[in-house]
Amino acid sequence: MAENELVVQVREGTGKGVARKLRAAGHIPGICYGRSGSSIGIALNPRALGRLLAESTAGMNTLIDLRVEGGGAYDGKPMLVKELQRDPVTGSMLHVDLYAVDLQQAIQVSVPIHVTGTAEGVKMGGILDQTLRELELECMPEAIPQEIPVDVSALDIGQSLHVRDLVLPEGVTLQSDPDLAVVLVAAPAAEEEAAAEVEAEAEAPAAEGEAPSEEPEAKENEKEGDE
Repeated sequence: MAENELVVQVREGTGKGVARKLRAAGHIPGICYGRSGSSIGIALNPRALGRLLAESTAGMNTLIDLRVEGGGAYDGKPMLVKELQRDPVTGSMLHVDLYAVDLQQAIQVSVPIHVTGTAEGVKMGGILDQTLRELELECMPEAIPQEIPVDVSALDIGQSLHVRDLVLPEGVTLQSDPDLAVVLVAAPAAEEEAAAEVEAEAEAPAAEGEAPSEEPEAKENEKEGDE
């Protein structure tokens, strides 16, 4: 995993003041922890982490070869980004949690869903709606799928695919609810509005039809009265 090496320093102190000083120096605070429960505060270059994640096909599920300056319990350990906090306005990294994994133990991860193909319903004017973006899976650390492909080519208007319909790689166990919808092809909005208008028009004559039937009777009564 040498190509995924990330060098960090042990961080002294905590709090907003320490975090501000780190960011002013071009670093961000973070934390390393594992199954043992022990943790250490770290400081790292966000550009180095961003470049590592961007260049890896695994993205956020990239196994990181952690190098801690000065050594320590987590030096040389394979790590995963457990949580990455970003500024809501600028998108810049603010804080990262790194989790030490045991390469011999299965872990739970979130893997992106990648939609492929063009649905038949879309060709007919329907709208493809992807309601689920990630799957919760369990697998060995070195067998994390980059993504889960979903072919929607056969979907017609009104049809959908659920989590239970997806094909997972061998050795990967599903953790998400199998009944969750992943994608569906909805009828076009214009078609739905037209259907609503037709329905409204169909109901309107029935209500208005009563008035004309009473009007002749009223005229006849008036005529009899005049006689």
